[in-house]
Amino acid sequence: MPTEELRALAHPLRLRLLSLLTNQAMSAAEAARELGETQANVSYHLRRLHAVGLLDLVEEVEVRGGKAKRYRHDPESGNRVSARTTEEHQLLAAALAEELRRRTAQRLVGARGAMSDAELWVDPQVWNQAIDKAGELGMLLHDAAQRPHTPGTVRVAATVVLFEMERPQTQKDEA
Repeated sequence: MPTEELRALAHPLRLRLLSLLTNQAMSAAEAARELGETQANVSYHLRRLHAVGLLDLVEEVEVRGGKAKRYRHDPESGNRVSARTTEEHQLLAAALAEELRRRTAQRLVGARGAMSDAELWVDPQVWNQAIDKAGELGMLLHDAAQRPHTPGTVRVAATVVLFEMERPQTQKDEA
């Protein structure tokens, strides 16, 4: 059975919320307006993400006689998401693939970008360097994240998935 964190990530709106709330706090109403969703729907998903530790409750503010909770995503919380089986890794990959499809439909054609895809064999030291650089890249982007529509900013998408693969059995390996 998938972990609670993985189940929380399986919904496409939750991945969008994590991205939106990177390096900034928003209430359900603010996030709903930005994403074009209902406040009730966003509020439900925010509570689910908070319950599994992927969002931090950073403040409660008075709004028209009530209290609005404002949440922020700490990118480091993703390190707590643990896929223990191939099926769990595939569940996470499917959620990421669906989000990548959604984002790609909004790609600014002709704008500068980068893409790399590979299945290859490398020295373990090079592999460890690649993982470290991917982590640095993620933190660079997360630390620089600003509120949507901030003047002078560009809207970008970034999905980086690196993983070591099983070594296939060959006749040489068996000898």
